[in-house]
This record gives sequence, structure tokens and C-alpha cells, in this order.
Amino acid sequence: MSDLLRAPAEIKYAEELDWLESVDDNPKPFSWRLSPKMVRLFILGSERSDGLDREIPQKWFGDRSFVERSIVTLASDRGLLLIGDPGTGKSWLAELLSAAICRNSTLVVQGTAGTTEDHIKYSWNVSMVIAKGQSRESMIPSPIMTAMETGAIGRFEELTRATSDVQDALISILSEKYVSVPELDDEGIVFAKPGFSVIATANSRDRGVNDLSSALKRRFNFVRVPVVTNKRSEAEIVRFRTEELLRRHRIELDVPPTLLDVLLRSFADLRASSAAAGSDDERLESALSTAEQIGVLEDAILHGNFFGEHALTARTLASSLVGSLARREPEDLAILNKYLHGVVEPRGREEGGSWPEFLEGGRDAIATLS
Repeated sequence: MSDLLRAPAEIKYAEELDWLESVDDNPKPFSWRLSPKMVRLFILGSERSDGLDREIPQKWFGDRSFVERSIVTLASDRGLLLIGDPGTGKSWLAELLSAAICRNSTLVVQGTAGTTEDHIKYSWNVSMVIAKGQSRESMIPSPIMTAMETGAIGRFEELTRATSDVQDALISILSEKYVSVPELDDEGIVFAKPGFSVIATANSRDRGVNDLSSALKRRFNFVRVPVVTNKRSEAEIVRFRTEELLRRHRIELDVPPTLLDVLLRSFADLRASSAAAGSDDERLESALSTAEQIGVLEDAILHGNFFGEHALTARTLASSLVGSLARREPEDLAILNKYLHGVVEPRGREEGGSWPEFLEGGRDAIATLS
């Protein structure tokens, strides 16, 4: 695992999944590797009342009911659509569900304007077709078709980014549970095995790009993943991801709780300002999601480790925040400058702590970008 830039969940948590499977005596749907109860426990972590001999850490932070509804959906014959703002952990939840259920989270189709029907059905190895003709051997199954053949979970990221004809092709797969291959006479139909399902994700901000048809919506159970607004939950997510980052980069560096608090409060302030804004020009282009918050902290940690004094400072954190969130010029810079002078400056006078240095770092970063 050490030679992978980013190991999928089933490899990263392989030992944990093996152990859970060995002690799991609950009923399992289809060919699931873990029971629904153990899938939930793997994702949300164990509690003392579970009576396990070891602790299972929490990997996804959100409402328990979202995870339970997702698991129940996948145990039925319906697809699961995780929908929400960017950075709310939809893809991570989909990966964890796939890893726990079938130990394979890599059967993924990425939805874009260039995604074609071949990407969710099949294509052909041209050289083999020329040499031997069209056959099952020369066919290249899509990740979705592979999931069908193995009774696994197929994932479709950014479903609303795909065009309507691609979405229509998915309807027959979800409803009929087979793919017709007219080029093959003897093996002209590929049927799905028990356990096959599809987890799709969609950003609520993409509404209107390629809206889902009513027919496709009926094939999915919707689970709306909200933006994390609870400060404690958000702190846990940021801390969890930061610890992973430090381990991956083998960096020994402490994140002071005071600076984590500065980051959390800054994002909360900017979200409140964005919600109260009267026009798009008065809002940051950034979604101000938890994922972007983690990105700001990651950038500041790496900068401090490689170019600083191997420590995270308020100045570096402010510079990272401005650099990450200022995507439009001059609109975003003006919004951040207003925030620094209207909120951070008086807070620094009243509370002191890391806020004056944070203000200074933010001002310098804006001056550099202006």
C-alpha cells in the first residue's frame, strides 16, 4: 500500500475489513461481504455497546440516518443517488459503501460532457476485432458492465454532467438489469448478478446542466447530503483528514487547536456573509465546503513544512486561505479584503491570540495578488 499515491478504501482498510468479515454472523443480502449492520459500523465507527473486541474508527462524519438509508437502498434493487453541494463527502461515502459491500470501489465512471454510452456499456479492442472479429474476448466491458457481471457496486460520479443520451442508457440498466450486445449472436445479452447496484453522485449546484429525467429519477433513491454546519462535526472531519495527510507525507507537525479554530470560524463567517449577500458579485465563487477547508489547511501545512520553520502559523494559514478562495479578480479579493477589515481586524483587537497575525498574513496575500 505504501507505493500507492492514494489507496482505495478496500486496500487502505483491508485488515479492518477482513476482521469485520471474520466476526460478522449477521444475515447478508445477496453476495455482500459484510452485513448491513457491519457496513454501517465500518463507515461510522464502533461504539462500546457494539461489544467488539477492537475499536473501529469513524471514517465518514454525517448523520447516521443518511448512511442507513443508503445501505437499505443498496440492499434493494434500486440505485442510490447521493446529491449535495460540492465537498460534502458524497464520493467518499460512495467509496466506503462499495468497499464494505463488495471490496471493490474502483468500478467508476466519471460523468462529463464527453462521457458516451460506451463508457457505461462496452467498447471494442479494435486490433483484436480486425484480427479475429467481434467476440466476447475482443469486447471491453465498462466498469458498470463489470459490476453487473460480478454482482458488485458500480459508481457513476457527477451524473448530471453526463448528457441525456448517456443518462437514458443507464435507465435500461437500472430497470432491466441487463445489457444487450447485438454484435454477438451467441452471447448477445449480459445479465446482472445478484448484488449489482449503482451508486451515483450529483452536485446540487449543477442543477440545470443536464437535468435528470423523471424516468431516471424513479430508478434512484435520493439521499441528500447537507453541508456540515455543526462546528464540532466539521472540526472532526478536518482533523481526521489532516491526520491522514500528515501520515501520507510522513510529516511530524502539530496543528494547534487555536489555528484550527481560526480556520473554522473564518469559513463560518464567510458562509454567513455569502448567505446574506444580495448578488453573485458579493459572494465568493468558492462553495466554502468542508473539503475546501481541508484543502486550505493542507496547503498551509505543506508550505510550512517545506518553506517555513516546520510549523503551521497563522500567517501561512491566512495566505493559504486567500490563495485558495480568491478565484475571481477583483471580486473575490474585494470580498476577502472586506472580511479581513470588517471582521478579523476588530476580532484581533478584542480577542488577540492568533487573529492579529492571521490579519497580517491575509493582507500581505491580497497585496501580492492585487
